[in-house]
Amino acid sequence: MIFNKTGLVGNDLHVTGFAWSPAYLVAKKTAILFEAGFSCMGKLYERDIKKILSNKDPQYLFLTHVHYDHCGAASYFKSIFPDLKIFASERADKIIRRENALHLMSSLSQYAIPLIAERPGINKEELIMEPFQSFDIDIILDGEQIIQIDNGLSVEVLVTPGHTRDMLSYYLPEQKMLFATESAGCLAQNGRIVSEFLVDYDAYINSLKRFSKLDVEIFCQGHHFVFTDDSVKDFFASSLQTAESFKKHVDELLYREGGSIEKVVDIIKTEEYDSNPNLKQPEKAYLINLKTQVTHLAARLKTT
Repeated sequence: MIFNKTGLVGNDLHVTGFAWSPAYLVAKKTAILFEAGFSCMGKLYERDIKKILSNKDPQYLFLTHVHYDHCGAASYFKSIFPDLKIFASERADKIIRRENALHLMSSLSQYAIPLIAERPGINKEELIMEPFQSFDIDIILDGEQIIQIDNGLSVEVLVTPGHTRDMLSYYLPEQKMLFATESAGCLAQNGRIVSEFLVDYDAYINSLKRFSKLDVEIFCQGHHFVFTDDSVKDFFASSLQTAESFKKHVDELLYREGGSIEKVVDIIKTEEYDSNPNLKQPEKAYLINLKTQVTHLAARLKTT
């Protein structure tokens, strides 16, 4: 099954706020969050979380990486859940302290607000219009480890760079649940899988192969969809094939266009972004990621 909305997926996993970029809630004895979505959506995540948990607060927030659409509401969560502890990688802790990174996250967050406000079911009055706010990471994860939450609930930390250098994934073995977001690619609403390696193609491929060997019954990607049961393995296989095909296509375009990154970016944008009539990320964010991706593949070609 592929779940594509907010609400209860199963095994106490809830998609809160906004399926485009959700905060995932695992509502066990100790409630834990994965991802913090868009900064402007803070009140909508809060509404769903409080409705589900009733008289208790989430204790932990695990961030896969600090892109603006994955950590946006972290600061807001800290303000409404004062005992909340945020987990992220050591690299993420360094990034969130950089003035240029914070400026970019703030800019992209503001750029996304009018796109979000136009979505059906979104009440503009509930959106937070203030700029993205930085936050402190309470517990820095400096490698692979197991975090024991409760008896029968643990979080296995997986180092999975490829999309970004600060990227972590989280596997809950007792629940057979995986939060790998862009480390595994992303099925878009038009049915196409987007290959999400930005900084390391080989690491991205290795992570996908690793995921396929895990016993996973629920896989949470970064946006739009949650996969369950047989759809999980099918997605991993398709995402791997798509990544290999995309790399080959970009390599061929780079050769044809004399190594021009700008020309290749324009071609891929026309093929993938401009032709997609469905909900998609802001163009500014898309172009930043695509240029990073093509630049990485161009450099890789020179060394292989």
